[in-house]
Amino acid sequence: MSKPKVAFYWCASCGGCEEAVVDLAEDILGVVEAVDIVLWPVALDFKLSDVEALEDGEIAVSFINGAVRLTEHEEWVKLLRRKSQMVVAFGSCAHLGGIPGLANAVSRKLIFENKYFRSPTADNPQRVLPRTVSEVDGHELELPEFLHDALPLDEVIEVDYYLPGCAPPPENILGAVQAILAGELPPKGSVLAPDKALCESCPRNESKPDVVRIEKLRRVAFETPDPEKCFLAEGYVCMGPVTRSGCGERCIHANMPCRGCFGPTPEAADQGTKFLSGSAPLFAADDEE
Repeated sequence: MSKPKVAFYWCASCGGCEEAVVDLAEDILGVVEAVDIVLWPVALDFKLSDVEALEDGEIAVSFINGAVRLTEHEEWVKLLRRKSQMVVAFGSCAHLGGIPGLANAVSRKLIFENKYFRSPTADNPQRVLPRTVSEVDGHELELPEFLHDALPLDEVIEVDYYLPGCAPPPENILGAVQAILAGELPPKGSVLAPDKALCESCPRNESKPDVVRIEKLRRVAFETPDPEKCFLAEGYVCMGPVTRSGCGERCIHANMPCRGCFGPTPEAADQGTKFLSGSAPLFAADDEE
């Protein structure tokens, strides 16, 4: 009996999700023994034509990380959706847009101007911008088009499951792979992480006062948090109250407040708005200023 086929692909991301797979260390040997990896650009030399040659639905599961930012990403994820029985949005960028999604606050035109004209390291006196088609020495060269927005994966294709994190912890990756191979998955559309908030598992939870009053907003760039106290009670923006747990509190243990990479808890449709509405009453402000 042939082993189930698995694919890994990345779109617009830093590469940390791929490194997290490598961080399985010796456990990756068990994964490799149990599956047949048919695409993994960071480690194996497969081509687009190799995936196109597969039957539709022949891949058991594709783990896709990164936001969809280029037409090339769009082409690949649509192909993998067709070839896969199951697609997992792998990591924060595929799940929610992540860091690449912050670029949606400005226009594509401004992004290009900053990158190619205004950057201190840019040497571009002709003010040349990338073109999707160029003629070079009689040859036509093509580049992917930069899309108007960076999109989370489920705004481009149907997603079966979400594995959150920046990057997902190796133990969560291994647990997801084992659940998939065993057919022991929750309902389709589930986030493969606990439903409770990070605050509930935070090691500083007991230091949080019954009534939090923020006298001053603080930033870790300028001050060092007390390693024993609740970040929010000290005045540091911490997304723990509205973020899923399951990350192992890695930032907290490094004396950094939560930045919300595991995404919203089930009752928070909009993570940022939920945080603002919950934290605004905590400020000890007596006047407009």
